[in-house]
Amino acid sequence: MNVAEMLAGMRDDWLEAASEGLSQTVATREELKLQLERFFELLQQATASRDPVWMDSVVYLWVWSQTSTELDSEQTLVVGILQRLLGITLRIATEHFSTREVLRIAEELLYYWTHMLEYATEQEIRARLDHTTAELERAQRELERLDKSKSDFISVAAHELKTPLTLIEGYAAMLRETLASANETVALQVQPFLGGIFRGSERIREIVDDLVDVSLLDNDMLKLSFQPLWLGQIFRSLADELAPVLEKRHLTLKIRRFPGSDRVIFGDVERLQQVFRNLLSNAVKYTPDGGKIAVDGRLLEGFVEVMVMDTGIGIDPADQRIIFDKFGRLGNPLTHSSGKTRFKGGGPGLGLAIAKGIVEAHGGSIWVESPGYDEEKCPGSTFHVLLPLREAPPEDGGKESIFAKLAAYIKKGE
Repeated sequence: MNVAEMLAGMRDDWLEAASEGLSQTVATREELKLQLERFFELLQQATASRDPVWMDSVVYLWVWSQTSTELDSEQTLVVGILQRLLGITLRIATEHFSTREVLRIAEELLYYWTHMLEYATEQEIRARLDHTTAELERAQRELERLDKSKSDFISVAAHELKTPLTLIEGYAAMLRETLASANETVALQVQPFLGGIFRGSERIREIVDDLVDVSLLDNDMLKLSFQPLWLGQIFRSLADELAPVLEKRHLTLKIRRFPGSDRVIFGDVERLQQVFRNLLSNAVKYTPDGGKIAVDGRLLEGFVEVMVMDTGIGIDPADQRIIFDKFGRLGNPLTHSSGKTRFKGGGPGLGLAIAKGIVEAHGGSIWVESPGYDEEKCPGSTFHVLLPLREAPPEDGGKESIFAKLAAYIKKGE
């Protein structure tokens, strides 16, 4: 009697045992029994023809009918089922046949089960890969939707805030003019409150302007006005602007005259001033009182690199990319002080995202280096800004990327 005939003799007992053994693993018992009948029929055909490929169809069906939850699990469900079925088959065989016949059945079935296990493993890898790819694509679409919603919210918020802010500023200005002719005692009493209104509205205006800039960058609508400029002049202007804050915080700012700082290049003066104002303001915020800030740089082939260094609390390596994202604030905002110049002062987290957008719109690049975050040792941070050395306004409005310029430089070297 061959193995196929032996299997036929144990069919009913096998179906009962397999159904009981797997009923807690797959579907309902009745549905499972139909699947097991099909499996057993194919196994008989495989052993009769000595071709394990007969088993592929049922294994394929079991693998690809798994749910998302099953595919998300780390367990190889179908491989586990096949292993249990082999154990059940050999157990039922021992109840029907002699030890020698059982060994014969085991030796032959091992060939078919090896094929099934290999095929099931291959198909499960494909199924999980397809499932993971689909999940990643779904997550990507969701992220794109959320990012668009966030961009839309920023645009709407900036637009809607402008009108009431203009009204506040207008009425505050009218109140100031009225107070100029009012009773001196009343004017002295009201003036501090009026000053608070102006300072608050100025801060809101800065945030609204940042929101507008982010909206422009998100929608690729930032327009640059290329003009001849000197980086050294920008830094001297910013040093004068920050002088009162530096004095109040007992901070030292040193602007080094580096190669390229007095060289004429083309760029948007106001936007680059905005970039370096943000970098210096960050250095002020995250450097303890009495610390040092420095600006240095160097000339490279086709580029000028600017470095803004501080002796502040530093940035953890894991966070050095996050800080350039929109609203990329680190730590708990509730523990931060309020204000642009106070130590660890709070903010919406848009400054570095805007700086990155402006630098990249110039065809440059920006990044940060820091040994890590430590409020006691203060390892400091260095922000690098790489700008193309343009000798004329770009014809494409500044959209040429740094990679295009590097490619041109490599080609020139060849």
